[in-house]
Amino acid sequence: MSNFFFQTCPKSSSSHTTSKRNKATSAASNDGTPPDDQDLEDISQQEDPGSATITVTAVEVPELTEQEISDRLHLERKVERAFFEAGKALTELRNRRLYRSTHKTFEEYCRDRFSYTHRHVNYLIAGSLIVENIIMGINSSQNEKADEMGTNSSQILPTSEVQVRPLAKLEPQQQPEAWQQAVEQAEGKVPSGRIVKDVVQRIMERTKVPNTYQIGEVCQIVVKDNPELRGKGGCWAIVNHVGEFSGVVA
Repeated sequence: MSNFFFQTCPKSSSSHTTSKRNKATSAASNDGTPPDDQDLEDISQQEDPGSATITVTAVEVPELTEQEISDRLHLERKVERAFFEAGKALTELRNRRLYRSTHKTFEEYCRDRFSYTHRHVNYLIAGSLIVENIIMGINSSQNEKADEMGTNSSQILPTSEVQVRPLAKLEPQQQPEAWQQAVEQAEGKVPSGRIVKDVVQRIMERTKVPNTYQIGEVCQIVVKDNPELRGKGGCWAIVNHVGEFSGVVA
């Protein structure tokens, strides 16, 4: 089946003739000379612009060939896996220290070579690991063979690092389930980062463990993803407030 688009052609030149006649009539009236009967007859016989004929031309758009369909899918996969491939490549560059011939640190190398900040690099690397967890979770649950980015049409995978960033707060085994829930909430489409964040928040609230600490108890600080505790990991502290799921140390 072919697709058709329609384009309109300009109206006939009768409207231009009408404009010129109107100007002529207006000029005559401005001189103070009333139009004669012939002028009135010309005006009455002018064509109504609203009834002008419009020519519509159908433009046929050919369907994609099998090769074009294959090329489109291949290019779409490249777009979808861009951040995933970047994260994997950065991981290998870092682990093998392939930057050492030109730079002392991996951070300096990424900044000079790609204009990437240290935070952005960490996001890409962490995002690629999360995508791998999602793929393994989907493949194990469906027991289907797929490539590393899921060529199976039933699989919806992340296309942006922002979409998977909230999943970093969950355990690796929880990430595939959370992603699938986000896909369902997005009605089978790639979910936004906001949808994923909401799903993660609900899972975290459901799986919170009650606080077992007591006021005055000595504990060791574990930073995890709390920016307020940065640089204090491993330090000892005394609990001076206990909440339902959290506490305050001094």
